[in-house]
Amino acid sequence: MEYLIVIAGLVAVALIVGGVAFLRPSRRGPRPPVEPEERRGGATAVDEAEATAPTIERAPPTEAPPPTIEIEQPPPGAGRLVRLRARLARSQNAFGKTLLGLLSRETLDDDAWEEIEDTLITADMGTAVARQVTDDLRTRVQVLGTRDAAEVRAMLKDELVKQIGADLDRSLKTERHSNRPAVLLVVGVNGTGKTTTCGKLARVLVGDGRTVLLGAADTFRAAAADQLETWGSRVGAQVVRKDEGTDPASVAFDAVRQGIDTKVDAVIVDTAGRLHTKTGLMDELGKVKRVVEKQAEVDEVLLVLDATTGQNGMQQARVFAEVVNITGVVLTKLDGTAKGGIVVQVQRELGVPVKLVGLGEGPDDLAPFEPDAFVDAILGD
Repeated sequence: MEYLIVIAGLVAVALIVGGVAFLRPSRRGPRPPVEPEERRGGATAVDEAEATAPTIERAPPTEAPPPTIEIEQPPPGAGRLVRLRARLARSQNAFGKTLLGLLSRETLDDDAWEEIEDTLITADMGTAVARQVTDDLRTRVQVLGTRDAAEVRAMLKDELVKQIGADLDRSLKTERHSNRPAVLLVVGVNGTGKTTTCGKLARVLVGDGRTVLLGAADTFRAAAADQLETWGSRVGAQVVRKDEGTDPASVAFDAVRQGIDTKVDAVIVDTAGRLHTKTGLMDELGKVKRVVEKQAEVDEVLLVLDATTGQNGMQQARVFAEVVNITGVVLTKLDGTAKGGIVVQVQRELGVPVKLVGLGEGPDDLAPFEPDAFVDAILGD
């Protein structure tokens, strides 16, 4: 019992001592609040690390450079028609095969010769020319007598090449003169591929090692100038253009002036293709040519015709021929539904040679016209 009383007393004493210690204020006093580093002026470990780290200078943001246009090197003009022969043959081969088949018959009566003449007419050769070709072929067949396939092909090729005119001067006057560039005016109705022809012709000349300047004198269509700039940028050709609605003669004048100053080999001027009235066209094209000739002689006036338009194209050609002195014809879209005989008809009607032909939509599908290669493509192998 006494043992329990002693233990209870010790517990009581311990509780009293603990309570007093808990209630006694600390001799060190309360901890002062921690001040922010910026108010104390001190430096943290992070600050010291940043202070000792090397300073990296950041370059100011710059605008992305404009995309560079790679200058292309087109193939030379010589031999282009031969390279494009397969494309031409696909559209013209039916005409050649029909003629070869008819002429290879064992007997050729009047009905057969009439069918041959009809085939030539449907090839857009024209009635008068088709009749003359048929008569010439008939005479040669009577002289030859028996004929094998090779003889028939050779006979037909000779006749077609003769009608196309192998002896015509189809060269383009694009050589630079002593003190000025060659000047080429390109004329034609909108929709014939006139502006595209200017761009492709620039590629032909660049491929032949010439320097070229393009004049966007078709100021009635903003898209025409944009097209020329695109074509020119591809081959590094200069382009002179002005605002839409500017006097076309003014653009042509400035283009030739810049061509003289920069000593390029050739200036190609794309003219307006409106055909509202003959009088309006005559005034416009006549003015362009007169203004250009104050600085330089016009070496070529090339008429662009859509070969698929047939008689409509011929009517347009006659109007332009009356307005300006055309020196050559460019037949576009000859790889489509056009018939090969249009070459003969155009030359007969206008009295000028076909100098260039367009055989597709590719940038290098414009080719100098070569009668032999053209007829070979028509007749096939």
